[in-house]
Amino acid sequence: MAKKKLERFKENLTFPNLFQLSYQEQQQGFVYKGNWPVFFGNNNPIVLELRCGKGDYTIFLTEKNKELNYIGIDIKGARLWRGCKSSLEKNMKNVAFIRTYAQMLEQYFTPGEVSEI
Repeated sequence: MAKKKLERFKENLTFPNLFQLSYQEQQQGFVYKGNWPVFFGNNNPIVLELRCGKGDYTIFLTEKNKELNYIGIDIKGARLWRGCKSSLEKNMKNVAFIRTYAQMLEQYFTPGEVSEI
């Protein structure tokens, strides 16, 4: 099991829709903070799902509400792997994932940038 987990952590680094800031990136500031329309390619409202786990519900909501952008938040990288993988396999453009603690959301979003949690 541990080997698979390490493989998933490594693959997580290749996913364009997963963000996990290094210490240096935290100090410099997150590139999409206040600028999420650049990532998503639209100005649709952003909805966060905290503690999204494997992202199953995030993926479900994304498929049902294409006029919204969804971001799943969780600290467990091995869990987030599944959501990232599924969304890429389905070519979903309105979903992303962030590996972080919920207390760190200010690192990723400006006030008023998120429409719903």
